[in-house]
Amino acid sequence: MRIDVESALDMQTAVDAQVADHSIFIGCAAVADYRMESVASQKMKKQADSDTLTLQLVKNPDIIAGVAARADKPFVVGFAAETQDVARYALDKLQRKGLDMIAANDVSRAEQGFNADQNALTVFWQNAQQELPLASKRQVAQQLISLIIQRYQHETD
Repeated sequence: MRIDVESALDMQTAVDAQVADHSIFIGCAAVADYRMESVASQKMKKQADSDTLTLQLVKNPDIIAGVAARADKPFVVGFAAETQDVARYALDKLQRKGLDMIAANDVSRAEQGFNADQNALTVFWQNAQQELPLASKRQVAQQLISLIIQRYQHETD
């Protein structure tokens, strides 16, 4: 199922409406950390007496942490795209957000990640981890889904 949204608030509403009906939640969308506090309904005119404009930003909701905090939470999988201290930041996010599993991606490496056809992941869960070595993105995705299913079944048995 795919639900199109235009903002982080729309995404939160869509997630909240659907999450109770699912056993596994994979939070793979990276929404902006902040959004405009208010959106002008018309064009903002230049002010003759000022050369600057201040925009007020507010934090967007942390959708995956909200899902993980639910009393009826599904098995929650998150992602961490990092450029340094990959394991430390991923493990911190796993604990801080209450995730069941996190797939960490070292995006500082030119041969993998955002601007490459290949990827590699280190997947962490409580007191364990598994490496998914450099391979095509399709292969890494298939390996990750298999690992998620394996961990989900282990947790629910």
